[in-house]
Amino acid sequence: NDFKSTAHDLSSDKNLSLYYVFDFERYSDKIGTLNDLRTFMIQRWHNSFFYAIAYLLLIYAGQMYMKNKPRFELRLWLAAWSGLLAIFSIFGALRVLPELIYVIYRHGIKDSICNNSNAFGVVGFWTWAFCFSKLPELIDTVFIVLRKQPLIFLHWYHHASVLVYCWFSYQDYSSTGRWFCGLNYVVHGVMYTYYAFRALKFRFPRWISMIVTLLQLSQMVIGCWINLKAWQYKQNGETCQVTDENLKVSLVMYGTYFILFAHFFLGSYIFKSSKTYVIDELRYYTVIC
Repeated sequence: NDFKSTAHDLSSDKNLSLYYVFDFERYSDKIGTLNDLRTFMIQRWHNSFFYAIAYLLLIYAGQMYMKNKPRFELRLWLAAWSGLLAIFSIFGALRVLPELIYVIYRHGIKDSICNNSNAFGVVGFWTWAFCFSKLPELIDTVFIVLRKQPLIFLHWYHHASVLVYCWFSYQDYSSTGRWFCGLNYVVHGVMYTYYAFRALKFRFPRWISMIVTLLQLSQMVIGCWINLKAWQYKQNGETCQVTDENLKVSLVMYGTYFILFAHFFLGSYIFKSSKTYVIDELRYYTVIC
């Protein structure tokens, strides 16, 4: 499946003068290592299942290994890791959001959901980077295991499932990825910035952590809406460059994320009990997602 083979009606309409284009973005398809990684993700996306399974097994093994050992502090390492992901996410948001806004303004909501021109050019590079980043983001869980913090279902389910879904979607250039990628970059930019400062013992008002969780919830609501709109367009016989299979998987995924985040939000901030982890100043990274 050649990377340039997909029809993309909006590509000729893209105005690259809107961006300052970095060399690594302009020539990403000519940089051997990057091109090899993109080709690998397209041709071997099924490998994401093995990575997810290995991730879950390593979590279990790590917890068993740490059971009778003292916890590691790792505050500075955690702050550095969260800060790195925050910078990556903020920069990614700055690169993909202008294109999303441009397409909505010039062509409307439907094309922003159903045309996969975002698989190419500058935005194409950052879409690939977004999907690939779900693999190194599994390192989030390493900190939880080594610090012997509570590992809730929401955390590991999200990390494992989003890895598989992103790689699955990238191999067929799903048009809905334009929205999913942009939303996730924005939410992660805010979220990891917050986590980095928390790791450095900065104290924030309770409403700040509530806003972070509400941003995550909003992302899930919009994700469900995008899937439903794409499904509606397809049912009406309109062209939409995303498969029915992808829409079904994505809707289930976003739906379960919403339920889990809503349960966490209600339990943490509305009906807080002794069994929730919000009281502990370090509980935040039990929900790094």
